Amino acid sequence: MAIPPSFIQELVARTDVVEVVGRHVQLKKGGANFMGLCPFHGEKSPSFSVSPAKQFYHCFGCGKTGNVISFLMEHAGMTFIEAVGDLAQQVGLQVPEDDVSPQDRAKAAQNRAQQVTLSSVLEKAGAAYIKHLRGSERAISYFKGRGLSGDIAKTFGLGYAPEGWRALASVFADYNDPLLVESGLVITAEADEAGQEKAQGEAKRYDRFRDRVMFPIRNVKGECIGFGGRVLGDEKPKYLNSPETPVFSKGRELYGLFEARTALREHGYALVTEGYMDVVALAQLGFANAVATLGTACTAEHVQKLFRFTDSVVFSFDGDNAGRRAARKALDAALPFATDVRTVKFLFLPSEHDPDSFIREHGQEGFAGCVKKAVPLSRFMLEAAADGCDLDTAEGRAHMASNARPLWSLLPEGALRPQLLAEIADKVMIDSRDLLQLWQPAKFAPRSYQKKSTTGHKNEGYSPKDRKNSASAPGMPEVLDYPDYPDYPDTSDGTHYTYRIDDGANGGSPVPDYPPSSLAFEGGYAPASPAKPAWSAGRSGSKKSPSGIGSSSTPRRVTGRMLPASREDRVLRLLLTQADSWDRLNA
Repeated sequence: MAIPPSFIQELVARTDVVEVVGRHVQLKKGGANFMGLCPFHGEKSPSFSVSPAKQFYHCFGCGKTGNVISFLMEHAGMTFIEAVGDLAQQVGLQVPEDDVSPQDRAKAAQNRAQQVTLSSVLEKAGAAYIKHLRGSERAISYFKGRGLSGDIAKTFGLGYAPEGWRALASVFADYNDPLLVESGLVITAEADEAGQEKAQGEAKRYDRFRDRVMFPIRNVKGECIGFGGRVLGDEKPKYLNSPETPVFSKGRELYGLFEARTALREHGYALVTEGYMDVVALAQLGFANAVATLGTACTAEHVQKLFRFTDSVVFSFDGDNAGRRAARKALDAALPFATDVRTVKFLFLPSEHDPDSFIREHGQEGFAGCVKKAVPLSRFMLEAAADGCDLDTAEGRAHMASNARPLWSLLPEGALRPQLLAEIADKVMIDSRDLLQLWQPAKFAPRSYQKKSTTGHKNEGYSPKDRKNSASAPGMPEVLDYPDYPDYPDTSDGTHYTYRIDDGANGGSPVPDYPPSSLAFEGGYAPASPAKPAWSAGRSGSKKSPSGIGSSSTPRRVTGRMLPASREDRVLRLLLTQADSWDRLNA
C-alpha cells in the first residue's frame, strides 16, 4: 500500500511528539525541549531530547533521532504501516488506500474502533484485578513466596480475580453487555441441562477467571488485549488464558514483550521462556529481557516480532522430552529468519530446574554462563536431523540426509546455508554437490522407449508404467515405481555409454539427477550436436578419441535405449529424499 508523502507530512504535523513519546518515557521540561532517559540505551543521566517545535527526538548519548513515526517503529517494534495507522487513528485521520473499496475501508475502520473498545473493557477489568490483589492476603502471599516485589507486580500489572461467579458485575454496570463476552472476560451458557436453548436475556453468564492470580497481556503499544490466570494451588487447569478475540491471538503475541522492550536492547538478546511466572521471576532477578509464548508452540510470527527488537534470540526450555519437542517447533519457526546477521540459540536447563529455580540456586552469573553456552541453531539443527539415526550405517546416514532436507530448505539465502549443507554432507558421507543434486526436484521424467532392439532384448518397448511389475517387490512402497527415477542405458548389444555433465554452455540437454556413475564410454566417439540428447553411445572398437573420454573438450552425444534403474538404486533414492519412506518401508 503506497501512502502519499503529503499524508505523512500532515500526520506528523497533527501529532504531538511529546505526548506520544511521553507515554513510553518520563519527560521533564528543560527550556524549549523535554528531556528524559533514552529508551534505546541504558543511561543514568538524561540525554534524550524531544523537541515539540521541530517534532523530532534526539539522543546525545547513542545518536538515535527521528520523528514520531520512527519512534514507534524503533521503540514499539511496529512496521511503517502499523505506525502510520496507529497515529492516524489517534488524530482522527483516514489512511488513503487507493486499492481498497469503500466497503472494505469502512469495515477496517469498524474493526479498529472495535479493537479500541475491547481494549478499554480489558483495561477496566485489569484495574479491578489490581485492586482485588491489594485486598487478598492469599494472592499477596503467593507472589511473595515466588520472590516477587511490589515494584515488579506494578510493572507487570499483576492482579487477582476473586472467588465468585460474577465478581465483574460490580465492575461493569451492565453485566449483560455483549462486550464482556466478546472480550473473553465472561462466559455465557446458551443451553440448559436439557439442551434447549434459552433466550439471550436469560442465558447463564459467569466470570471466566475466578480465584486466580492475573497476568495482563499487552501488545507492543501497551494496550491490554487479554489475560492469563494461574490457580493458587495445584488445581487443574493450572493456567487459563483468554480465548481468541478480535484483539488477541496466541500465535502472534508474546507475554512480557512490551515490558521488555528497553531491556532487549540493553542485554542484546531476547530470552524466550515457557510461562508467565518465568518472565516475571526473571525480571525480578535481573533478566528483564525475558518473554514467553502464551501456552502455545513458538510460531514464525513470534520470531518475526522478536527480530524487530533484537538480532539475537535464545530459547530456554526444560531438558525433558517435552522441552525437546517444544525446541524442535521453535527451530522450525526460527529457520526462515536465520540470516547471516542474526543469532538463534537453544538453552536446555536440567529437568529439575526452571529459570527461576536455577537462578536462585546458581545465581545470575551461573545463568548468564548457561546462556553463553547455549546451543547454536546450526548445531541444534544437525542434532535434530540426526535424532534416531545410526550414523555408523549407510541406512542411518541416508535417514539423516532425509531428515535434514526439509530443515535446510527453510534457511534463507546467505552464507549459513552452504555452510550447513557442507556439514550435513560431511555427517552423511556424501559430497555436498551430490547431496544438493539429490535434494533437487527431478529435472525430467523418462518417456516410453519404443525403439526396437536388434538383439531381441527383453526390455524392448519398456515403459515406466511397467515398473510396477519389475522394480517393486513385496513390502516395498509403490512410490519406487514413480517415473522420476532416471533409467540406465541398454548395454546388451555391446554398446557402452558415458554420462555427460552438461551445464548448458554448449546447448546441452537437462542432466539426469541420478546418473549411473559406474558406466563409462570405452571406445566410440561422436561430435557434439545440440539436436541430440545428453546420453551418448558408440560401438566398441570404433574411432578412438585422441585425448580419451576424461580429457575431451567436446561433449559426446549419440543415442541409445534406456533400461530401468535397479531396485536398490530406487530404494536408496527414496530413503534419501522422502522422510516418511522409513515408516513405509517397515510397514
